[in-house]
Amino acid sequence: MSIERLRPFIGGQFIESETQKYMPVYDPSTGEIIAETPCCTAAEVERAVKAAKQAFPAWSDTPCTKRVEVLYRFRELLLRDMDALTHALCREHGKNWDEARGDLLKVKEPVEIALGAPSLMMGESMMNVTAGFDSTLYREPLGVFAGIAPFNFPAMIPMGWMMPMCIATGNTLVLKAASMTPMTSLRLAALLAEAGLPNGVVNVVTCSRNEAELLLSHPDVAGITFVGSTQVGQHIYATAAANGKRVSCLCEAKNHALVLEDAPIARTAAGILNSAFGCAGERCMALPVVVAQESIADALIAEMVRQIKTKKIGPAYDKTTDMGPLVTDEHRQSVLNWIEIGIKEGASLVLDGRKTTVEGYENGFFLGFTLFDHVKRGMRVGECEIFGPVLCVKRVEDFEEGLALMNESEFANGSVIFTQNGYYAREFSKRTHGGMVGVNVGIPVPAGMFPFSGHKNSFFGDLHVLGKDGLRFYTESKVVTTRWFDEDERKRSSVGTWDGAL
Repeated sequence: MSIERLRPFIGGQFIESETQKYMPVYDPSTGEIIAETPCCTAAEVERAVKAAKQAFPAWSDTPCTKRVEVLYRFRELLLRDMDALTHALCREHGKNWDEARGDLLKVKEPVEIALGAPSLMMGESMMNVTAGFDSTLYREPLGVFAGIAPFNFPAMIPMGWMMPMCIATGNTLVLKAASMTPMTSLRLAALLAEAGLPNGVVNVVTCSRNEAELLLSHPDVAGITFVGSTQVGQHIYATAAANGKRVSCLCEAKNHALVLEDAPIARTAAGILNSAFGCAGERCMALPVVVAQESIADALIAEMVRQIKTKKIGPAYDKTTDMGPLVTDEHRQSVLNWIEIGIKEGASLVLDGRKTTVEGYENGFFLGFTLFDHVKRGMRVGECEIFGPVLCVKRVEDFEEGLALMNESEFANGSVIFTQNGYYAREFSKRTHGGMVGVNVGIPVPAGMFPFSGHKNSFFGDLHVLGKDGLRFYTESKVVTTRWFDEDERKRSSVGTWDGAL
């Protein structure tokens, strides 16, 4: 099988990298290398920033209605190529067909919201703010933004969260795609070019952290948007903010679901499993911890085990697959290590996915459904982000104990409650630390007109992605105050500079 050698997209074209270092891209279902992506040199990252900077004046001066016409055409091309893009995403990442398609549809949704930029960018005005003076607020683009994307959503995060509102508001973009899953971003960049996006408005590179570090202090980069680990996010936030940049860092999570005794068991179990094991657990809005009321914990676990046994593990591009492989063997080994930690910590291993194999795909990076019970406070397996198909059950006596346990977490991306009790649902929504809350909803990711609003160590910054926060992140406000003189006032002004100016 031939191995494709990828090229960065800079200044509106795919260029040959001068690097001597290439990074492997795998098909996780087979374990085979399908492509090599360049570790772009510092000079090539600089070239991408320069291309974005050169494109900014003309692009920002293009009327907003004309800018979004490109996104209209991009949306149609995305739909045109949806099946081919879905298969390619399955092949480079390992998420199943429906999940990969959902990843791409989560590009379409923010694009459609960004199409409203001409209305969203409208400012505010007031005539006669004081006698004879009028004020108008405008929203203007800032310049070049850099997006640093993770591997787990190769389409949605770089081309949904980072790209549409950025360019619709008149900015330009340098994307550092994840080296493990860069192919989707590069394919979507080609569609942007086909849609008529001017050269340099969006650029895509792959590189190591060393080269990406240049973006954090580059004088021509106005802002940074990042999705990834908390440790890296803290570094990016501190470094970029210290260099005067606007920064938004979306980081780790350990989302919990509180299940009360009045919750419908079968329906609740289905919602938990969809959230916990979707994308093989490789997402920050996974649900890796269930806080179950003791009175129904045994019944809930039994129902989850029953439903898990009906699910199929298989190659990502098989449309009957319920859960595909992990992204790389290295990441699979990391999750295996976490399972060992859970066992050593004393958690009860109800389901063990470590020896899972798929016939015909024995070299794939598969790991089966894994379920721990009796996970106690202080066990790292129940507190740290694992990013794999591992579900932990913690037991509590009542609502108050469960809520207190959940709020102890250092992370606060999402939190969920399963109950039919309106009082507890309302109390939970008000008192939980999670920035995105689900009531009988396993994956409380809001639609794109609302912000993706993680809290605590799940987010560093002032403005979140998407929603009105997204618009504000990519624009700055300018207030213009004007005063005009009538003829008598002009005549009374004997200073020549005033008459000359008017």
